[in-house]
Amino acid sequence: MSQSPAEPDQCIYIVDDDEALRDSLVWLLESSGYQVCAFESSEAFLEAYTPAMTGCLVLDVRMPGMSGLELFEALRERHCTLPVIFITGHGDVPMAVSAVKRGAVDFIEKPFGDRDMLGLIEASLARERAGREKRLVEAETARRLTELTQREREVLDLIIAGKLNKQIADVLGISIKTVEVHRARVMEKMCANSLAELVQSVITAEAASIRG
Repeated sequence: MSQSPAEPDQCIYIVDDDEALRDSLVWLLESSGYQVCAFESSEAFLEAYTPAMTGCLVLDVRMPGMSGLELFEALRERHCTLPVIFITGHGDVPMAVSAVKRGAVDFIEKPFGDRDMLGLIEASLARERAGREKRLVEAETARRLTELTQREREVLDLIIAGKLNKQIADVLGISIKTVEVHRARVMEKMCANSLAELVQSVITAEAASIRG
């Protein structure tokens, strides 16, 4: 058996009211080594949704009841991180383009080729993995920040502000040697190999906490 192109915990969620298309997609994806879970309506998926889901979502634009676009908006409100690929008919392309501008990964028009769909799935799963890894790094950086002493945090904030050791010493009323000691401890606690890495990781983590 060939190795799955997805991580073991990644699943492709299909939401489409067209049973024939849904079954066809399930067969295509499972035969290509993917884990698949299919739903016949937006409501059914929303009921099953949890923030722990990983993988991607293949979503029909038009469905009875809650449309694919309405589900997409509901998931955005819940800060869902699953990449979304829309399946669309020709007349729905403008709506799909609008959804892409609001954060959907891509859309594909019916009828579509198997290879085209598999290409979108592969790219979406890679994107989801990268996003998850980035969030883990940001969370770990945030955790390390909480382990700094108050003085270490003051030194770090001044480093990020672009201050030199002498300037930091003047601001805090301590010796340059003491600044160097605190700076070395900050680098060690934050597991940073360079000043640039330190600054970038902290800025990224703090920006993520503001967004989240």
